[in-house]
Amino acid sequence: MQITLANPRGFCAGVHMAVDVVDQLLDAMSDDEKIYVFHEIVHNHHVVSRLRNRGAIFVESIDEIPNGAVVVFSAHGVSPAIRAQAEKRNLTAIDATCPLVTKVHAEAIRYDQRGWQILLIGHRDHQEVLGTAGEAPNNIQIVETPADIPNLQINDPDKLVYLTQTTLSTDDADIIISALKKSFPAIHAPPTDDICYATTNRQTAVRESASEVDLVLVVGSTNSSNSLRLTEIAETAGTPAFLIDDVSHLQDHWFANTNSVLITAGASAPEHLVTEIIEHLTEHYEGELTSHATFDEDMTFSVPKSLQTYLNTGNVTIKGQKQ
Repeated sequence: MQITLANPRGFCAGVHMAVDVVDQLLDAMSDDEKIYVFHEIVHNHHVVSRLRNRGAIFVESIDEIPNGAVVVFSAHGVSPAIRAQAEKRNLTAIDATCPLVTKVHAEAIRYDQRGWQILLIGHRDHQEVLGTAGEAPNNIQIVETPADIPNLQINDPDKLVYLTQTTLSTDDADIIISALKKSFPAIHAPPTDDICYATTNRQTAVRESASEVDLVLVVGSTNSSNSLRLTEIAETAGTPAFLIDDVSHLQDHWFANTNSVLITAGASAPEHLVTEIIEHLTEHYEGELTSHATFDEDMTFSVPKSLQTYLNTGNVTIKGQKQ
């Protein structure tokens, strides 16, 4: 069996930053101090489980957090209403929102202040979309599919802009954007593409290679939007694809007539999960890793200033000692 690795794959800069924030806090805090994370820091079960085992407490409501505690906002971002709840409970908020999500928030705020209506293309229940929509609740309408367009309430077609969730399929987004332009020819685009570089790069890698193999394996969790999109793109190319959390989810019957496999990973999936799958295929199916070009995305994000400020206040106990 020939095994090809898609490049790039796995952790993006935003995920690296967000996970690092929680790890640094856990390193700094003493055993009796608690770190709370609002929503999963990233959408990957293995990452969340590792941090939970280290002591992080994941919550879905600010009300679950004791007054005065430390809370980390996940990479997906939160609405102003959530920030206000945290402030009301006197929480120390460390913001691990991906800067590319923050960019979309800023666009929503800017167009809302102009009095424009905003059409937010994305999945209605996704945490990122909930956070962005919360920036301009009176002026944002969510568009999941072209079927939503006839139900939109538009006041002035000349003061209309679309924004997108950062982890959408570029193919799906293009279909919706084209439909919006057909219905509202004067609609404005954001200054720059909202779908993030990591999403685009991973989708492009799968789109270019999926048709050349018998099977595509996408490493990622089912609640990961960008991982789901990678699976869909492979299937659109005509190649069977499976989204798996780890090596334990592999099924023997997938490989009955499979001579070539492409492996990729969503932007929140750790690389060691890919390595374990390669080892399994090598051992059980005489898998051979073919040569592959590496793709250096050359993108990093610094940890947020709120973390640096908190760690430098002198109030943090490091394993029994004051910092």
